[in-house]
Amino acid sequence: MVIYGVAALALCMLVGTLVGELLGVAVGVDANVGGVGFAMIMLVLVTSWLRSKGRFPAASEQGVLFWSAMYIPIVIAMASTQNVVKAVTGGPMAILAGLAALVAGGALVPVLTRIGKPAQPLAPLTAEEKQEA
Repeated sequence: MVIYGVAALALCMLVGTLVGELLGVAVGVDANVGGVGFAMIMLVLVTSWLRSKGRFPAASEQGVLFWSAMYIPIVIAMASTQNVVKAVTGGPMAILAGLAALVAGGALVPVLTRIGKPAQPLAPLTAEEKQEA
């Protein structure tokens, strides 16, 4: 059922928000630190695990797919409510966290490119396909 997918999304969002709030308290910032990101990662892991166990039917997946289409605008709206200027001027933690994420992301690019089997290159376009393009 679609409602189960939406329920999984809501539960992940609640837990992610709680984790983000606790992380904010731990680092001394009066804000939710990465709660939406934690929720997204949790949702990916939970739905992947449920699919592997055969307990996530296609109808439930539709509930997640519906909200995933809405996810980017919601994340942007939530991020715009954060007081970024106060976080940056309050200390170097925001800048250091951003730089750490940048370095970690760059370092993981070679690792991620090695995942999976090498694929065959695409066949060249035929004359008919070239005319259609």
